[in-house]
Amino acid sequence: MNFQQLRAVRETIRRGFNLTEVAKVLHTSQPAISRQIRELEEELGVDLFVRAGKRLTGITDVGGVIVPIVETMLVDADNLKRAGEEYADRASGRLSIATTHSQARYALPDAVRDFRVRYPQVVLNLHQGSPHQVAEMLLAGEADVGIATEALASYDALAALPCYRWTHSVVVPKGHALLDGAPLTLERLAAFPLITYGAGYTGRLHIDEAFGAAGIAFDLVLTAMDADVIKTYVELGLGVGIVASIAYDAERDRGLAALDAGHLFAVNLTRLAIRRGTFLRGYVYDFIETFASPLKRAVVDQALASPPGTRFEG
Repeated sequence: MNFQQLRAVRETIRRGFNLTEVAKVLHTSQPAISRQIRELEEELGVDLFVRAGKRLTGITDVGGVIVPIVETMLVDADNLKRAGEEYADRASGRLSIATTHSQARYALPDAVRDFRVRYPQVVLNLHQGSPHQVAEMLLAGEADVGIATEALASYDALAALPCYRWTHSVVVPKGHALLDGAPLTLERLAAFPLITYGAGYTGRLHIDEAFGAAGIAFDLVLTAMDADVIKTYVELGLGVGIVASIAYDAERDRGLAALDAGHLFAVNLTRLAIRRGTFLRGYVYDFIETFASPLKRAVVDQALASPPGTRFEG
């Protein structure tokens, strides 16, 4: 038994039993992957995968028992490596952060800048995706830290800690009818075409819930995952934008005006998540505290030690 065989099994499941994709990820050939899986099965004396001819189509019952053990062994091996690196050289290494476009663009820059000053020898890798993709990157070990508003707290294998709360703003071109000084209401908003985040992004659920609870239909003409894209199309006159308040800057967005929508939509909570069972190097704790000062090492460790499924509220 060796780690190449274990990685082959893990990636086969992650890639939906597509051995061509597995071979690409592990930088080898498809026959080599097939051989590694078969050799491990022969050593264990059981079949891990269901087969249709030469194709793998699923996991056997015994495979369902063994695969979590394989995952644990690989996580422990990775933790062993990180622990060695921590004590060999505490000031250098890599830090992978998975986050959404909005967090990367508006919430993270100051923390990244301050962290780089303190740890110039740590290489930062920033991965962007949907909240669910952020969670999947954490679960796959592709990221050390995940930051997003939606989804992270719904994964039992992740400890998702609250970072900060935020509200939405409505952005319109200068001179727009909504800037007449009258109170901003859902009814007034619904009179215009709307542009906002796609489903699952940046508090979109609260937007849908507010209109739904009021029984008000709205005309959604465009969705995007990036506030800068939303603002671009608002400036072009395609509609009224609803974005995270942090995404509007009066100096930068000179062609637009913003109206506070905190009274219309529920407050949103950005979370920082870590995969349970992961060994965190010292500089990872420091980055977490730099981004969200209440999340000190003891708080993070307590969260990681809590039972799976524990929900942390800010």
